[in-house]
Amino acid sequence: MHQYVIRRVLQMIPIILGISVVVFALLLAAPGDQVDLLISGVPNITPDEVARLKHVYGLDEPVHVRYVKWLERAVQGDFGWSRTYKERVTSLIFDRLGNTVSLAAGALVLALAVAVPVGIYSALHQYSALDYGATLFTFFGVSVPVFWFGIMLIYVFGVTWHLLPPGGINSPGVAPGLPMILDRLQYLPLPTLALGLVFMASFTRYTRSSMLEVVRQDFVRTAKAKGLPGRVVIRRHALRNALIPLVTVLGVAIPGVLAGAPLTETVFSWPGVGKLLVDSTLGGDYAVAQGIIMFISIMVVAANLLVDVAYGVLDPRIRYD
Repeated sequence: MHQYVIRRVLQMIPIILGISVVVFALLLAAPGDQVDLLISGVPNITPDEVARLKHVYGLDEPVHVRYVKWLERAVQGDFGWSRTYKERVTSLIFDRLGNTVSLAAGALVLALAVAVPVGIYSALHQYSALDYGATLFTFFGVSVPVFWFGIMLIYVFGVTWHLLPPGGINSPGVAPGLPMILDRLQYLPLPTLALGLVFMASFTRYTRSSMLEVVRQDFVRTAKAKGLPGRVVIRRHALRNALIPLVTVLGVAIPGVLAGAPLTETVFSWPGVGKLLVDSTLGGDYAVAQGIIMFISIMVVAANLLVDVAYGVLDPRIRYD
């Protein structure tokens, strides 16, 4: 196991380097650079002053030299300064990371809490009314765009019925501590539901199909033939094996949650890393965009490693030799 983890960590290095090249090249191809955006509101600036600014920012150096210098700073956790917020990019990311993690974790927990029992019940009662209802729900969940569903939730629950806040993360003037926590909980359900819907539907489909396959295996029939109660057979023998494929889907879902967070956070004005990425990209603050994309990429690669390691814990048949 240890050798496998070390080997996978070493394999992560060229992957992350490749991602860094793509991210640097894409944002380099964007129109304008830092100096062009900086002098856009200064009409009387001379060409000599522009050239001096480009030299100060290192924009007059060859592209590969600029990439190497940027990578050296990034390895040390320095993604530069934000032109818009006048702060270090790393500080901006960590200030908003907690909001994104709470939203993503809430979406995944909600998706698992709904999908696993619905998928199991749907498999054990195949072709029942709830099975057809669950199938219809999964089609709806994977087909609806996140931003449209979020807007509908705001319109219904926030604007029409006034049951939940339509956006933001907390009410102004609330005292810190427990009142602040309780107030923030009111803002969490709508973005959590909007972000978690597609994963709820996906997890339901995988749980149902996996459970259908497991309950037809010989070891489940043997357990039933021994006279074990149905709930014991499902809980001890079928459920654990049926949930192993769900780990794969969960590993794939983590990048999906992070990819869906910018849309959800923008629709609900949720001050997370995703909204910061959208704002910095639209505002031409490329240092922030580069830092966030690299940070999310590293988190996704690390999450895939954890999922691979979790296989060995859940399924003893898997060997890493």
